[in-house]
Amino acid sequence: MNKTENGTKLIVAPSDIDADMLYATKFWAGDPFIFLQQNGKRTVVLSDLEMGRGRKTAKVDEFVSFNQLEREVQGNAKQPPPYEKVLAHFLRKRGVKSATVPANFALGYARELAKDNVDLSTTNGLFWPEREAKTDEELKLIGRALRVTETGLKRAMEVLKASKPKGKTLSWSGKTLTSELLRAEIDTAMLRAGGTPTNTIVAGGDQACDPHERGFGPLYANSLIILDIFPRDPKTGYWGDMTRTVVRGRASDAQRKLWQIVLEGQKLALGEIRDGVDGMKVHKAIQTLFKKRGYPTEVRNGKNVGFFHGTGHGLGLEIHEYPRLQKVVLKERQVLTVEPGLYYPGLGGVRHEDVVVVTKTGCTFLSTFPKQLEL
Repeated sequence: MNKTENGTKLIVAPSDIDADMLYATKFWAGDPFIFLQQNGKRTVVLSDLEMGRGRKTAKVDEFVSFNQLEREVQGNAKQPPPYEKVLAHFLRKRGVKSATVPANFALGYARELAKDNVDLSTTNGLFWPEREAKTDEELKLIGRALRVTETGLKRAMEVLKASKPKGKTLSWSGKTLTSELLRAEIDTAMLRAGGTPTNTIVAGGDQACDPHERGFGPLYANSLIILDIFPRDPKTGYWGDMTRTVVRGRASDAQRKLWQIVLEGQKLALGEIRDGVDGMKVHKAIQTLFKKRGYPTEVRNGKNVGFFHGTGHGLGLEIHEYPRLQKVVLKERQVLTVEPGLYYPGLGGVRHEDVVVVTKTGCTFLSTFPKQLEL
């Protein structure tokens, strides 16, 4: 991390989409506001609209009125000043000459502060390094988000089990069961459980061979269906993330074999994960296992097939946060997804995803939902 005067840190962002701001303040806001940490003191600058709510919920030391600062800058002018002028005025009043900002700090703000000779630098790594190792409280909050995730999976299984083959497609409640309809059922269950659904994946057949395809159209009997569910807890900002792959009806031998080998790959990873292990070794071990079993990762007909995404990612206040499992040496208290997959058009895709916390001697499951191929 670059040295800054008195360890000064500055963020200007809406906390509902900026995890560093939410981590710093524990205050939800959809519009940008100012956070300044100076000499260990944490200050937020809020509009009068947000001040009352901020004083009740923000975990900071001082509250400053943006409207008052704005009046000071505007003076007798007819038009209120741009946001960045108010920001520069505030920092002048606080005597800030240098600060560390997040890598995504807005260019417009940075250019205005440069006019005032405020020296901004970004971190070489995490803005809040302490976000990497999750506290006991954070583990509870991630667990809570995972319980919501499991509610969504439970509803998916209920609907699929109640569906019946009608020709090649599935029928439920008198109509064709589509990805959109099943996704609506999953998302509604999670909303009722207190979560916020986000881009839930219900992808069957070859659609599932594109791992981030949300899925559309009819779902088919005797076909692999990937259910990847990742809601956010709107109270805390922490995310859940789990994937299960199922067949409504009878799985073919080829489908069953694909499902089992991905499960083996996940078990291999779970057995290797512990403090001090190189994540890339875990990732390559899974790819090697898959290749030995006849499931290579390669390009066929211009498409990636096999296991062509990462083994897992960090989970917390962001759905994909530091670290990527295969790009670091693992550390105690990191929370990671473990989600190998195999994808072959014509056969379909399989992914199993669970969430674990790294320990000194291994890893501990935070997710608990069972795995079942046939429904």
